[in-house]
Amino acid sequence: MVDPVTENNRAVIIGQIYDEPEFSHEVYGEGFYNFFVKVPRLSENSDYLPVTVSERLLEGIDTSVGNHVLIEGQLRSYNKYIDGNNRLILTVFARDIKQHDPKDKSQNPNQIYIDGYICKPTVYRTTPFKREITDMLIAVNRPYNKSDYIPAISWGRNARYCDRLKVGDRVRLWGRIQSREYQKKLSEDCIVTKTAYE
Repeated sequence: MVDPVTENNRAVIIGQIYDEPEFSHEVYGEGFYNFFVKVPRLSENSDYLPVTVSERLLEGIDTSVGNHVLIEGQLRSYNKYIDGNNRLILTVFARDIKQHDPKDKSQNPNQIYIDGYICKPTVYRTTPFKREITDMLIAVNRPYNKSDYIPAISWGRNARYCDRLKVGDRVRLWGRIQSREYQKKLSEDCIVTKTAYE
């Protein structure tokens, strides 16, 4: 039986713990911790994905840097007020975490499925290398009248198709979660490097 809480937003990532878990917040007496997981790509690169996990799930799990874990959960979003601006923060919210044998290559280490609605006009563009991309923002419903807002990109033929989607259209997406560094120019003298997740 499919869990109705996760049927429209499912993520599975497998990788190495990249930093020590750090206390984030508490809800109804239950503590939650944040850390990053380094997830390999097919290329030589890796994605560095933020994870939020309950202290309850961490019991018996070795969270030392470098240990391998398998995390099943959802990609969640929330707004955070940073430097005078609201920022959309994304994290993999763990519903289960297990130690993982790094020799076991039988499972795709980075998978996501979301079922939601286009909530902002799509943006079609081409990269400097002439690759076609369409940027989308997907609203994914959650219990208790909440929603997650997940940025997504499609490539090539899918990008051309997605450019025709309208606000309110329902979409189902399968893919991976990626981290991507970019540079933002704050002034003539100040350029900062930031990370986007999509």
